[in-house]
Amino acid sequence: MKLYYHPASTTCRTIMLFASEASIPLEYELVDIMTGEHLKPSYRAINPNALVPMLEDGSFRMTESSAILKYLADSYDSPAYPKGLKERARINEVMDWINSNLYKDLGYNLAYPQLLPHHKRDNDASHSGAISWGRDKTNTWLALMDKELIGSDKKFLCGDKVTIADYFAAPILSLLDLVQCDYKRYPNLCRWLTTMKALPSWPKVNEAFNGWTAAVKDQPFVAL
Repeated sequence: MKLYYHPASTTCRTIMLFASEASIPLEYELVDIMTGEHLKPSYRAINPNALVPMLEDGSFRMTESSAILKYLADSYDSPAYPKGLKERARINEVMDWINSNLYKDLGYNLAYPQLLPHHKRDNDASHSGAISWGRDKTNTWLALMDKELIGSDKKFLCGDKVTIADYFAAPILSLLDLVQCDYKRYPNLCRWLTTMKALPSWPKVNEAFNGWTAAVKDQPFVAL
């Protein structure tokens, strides 16, 4: 199987982390989103979304990191995506919650508008308003994640064993490091994220992301 990816991409890092920890052999095909390679006709021909990641398994292609994680987990019978109906439903629920709520506001309203020019709003008022909204909503979701999703009695998002929900969520949460956010007020979230960052594959998977973080460390950001 081949993964079209960029190493600094948040959604690609979710798949890279899981594949590395589960020893899933992937062929990695770099799509340089920094130079606009994803927008070229050659890539649009195989992925009309013009985004990464994309997984290619023979003639079968699929996008969306959440779906790719599930496909890989099922392909390799991973215990990180258990077969039990209710266990799997809970994992699916958490992944949908992360995507629909947390990532939407943390990524597209708080972090990306401050980092990526093509995410800047049309005028200064709209831009600052979007970031303020993203900051406030992110705090709302983090409080819920800290108290309800993790709580004081769970090691991981869906119980005491790591699942693809954790592999999906941790790189998304790491965006907070990029914009220098302090989330120590959420102790359960900090404990969980520390556990995820201690995974053997975390440093290698996040090399490019850490380089990006270092490159912008002196920039001013609206943080939590």
